[in-house]
Amino acid sequence: MIEKKKMKQTIFITGASSGIGKETAKLFQSKNWNVVASMRNPEKETELNQLSNVLVTRLDVLDLESIDNAIHESIQKFGKIDVLLNNAGYGAYGPLESFPRERILRQYNTNVIGLLDVTRAILPHFRQNKKGIIINVSSMGGKMTFPLGTLYHGTKFAVEGISESLRYEVEQFGGKVKIVEPGAIATDFAGRSFDFNHDATMTEYQNIVTQITKVMPSMIKNASTTDVVTKVIYEAATDGKNKLRYMAGKDAKLYNFMNKLLGYNSLYRMNKKFFNL
Repeated sequence: MIEKKKMKQTIFITGASSGIGKETAKLFQSKNWNVVASMRNPEKETELNQLSNVLVTRLDVLDLESIDNAIHESIQKFGKIDVLLNNAGYGAYGPLESFPRERILRQYNTNVIGLLDVTRAILPHFRQNKKGIIINVSSMGGKMTFPLGTLYHGTKFAVEGISESLRYEVEQFGGKVKIVEPGAIATDFAGRSFDFNHDATMTEYQNIVTQITKVMPSMIKNASTTDVVTKVIYEAATDGKNKLRYMAGKDAKLYNFMNKLLGYNSLYRMNKKFFNL
């Protein structure tokens, strides 16, 4: 009897040009998966497109046509998609009053509406196959907050709620939803993926801005390495468990413990003391 060859599994990753997205693509490729590494500017990619079983394709979560084209191209090449990793996103920090509305919309359109649009576009494929795993990269910032993160934390709290509720829906056809919650990770989050805004003429906010920018470098310095997150993403994709949340990083586990132990009011007072506010 000839044994039927097992078809490789395929993961579709948004925001794969750098950081967690790129390192996740490399990990899954090394584990013999097909990988769709989607990004806004694939013509600039020089590493992933040299790997076997990796499709580097254009996808901008703000561009519906690019989403549909990337998904169609991926199915054409690999036959199916088994896992969607919603990773694209960035962090907008600063006093809310200082942000122009267009930058507020960009934060929510990227981190929330873009995630919904990519997920909505791939759901018919998962429903047809009676399976599929959606992994949403959230953050411990989706369960607790730091000062000046009104916009960023708002989007991550939204991702948590979206994921919790969507879980009920996809279970109707055999699908799963999972959330990966990293703590501080040593990526370019404080660089190209960080949008800080402050208007110095708003003097009332000057103290909080000064204190946060003073502490931020030390928090990033002690951040976990990217592989901490990629290993957790691989676990979520392959463990076969009906588990919703996966924490990544020692600080994420510590924050989670403190959040449960102390509650909002105590954590609020502790953060004020930590940031000297």
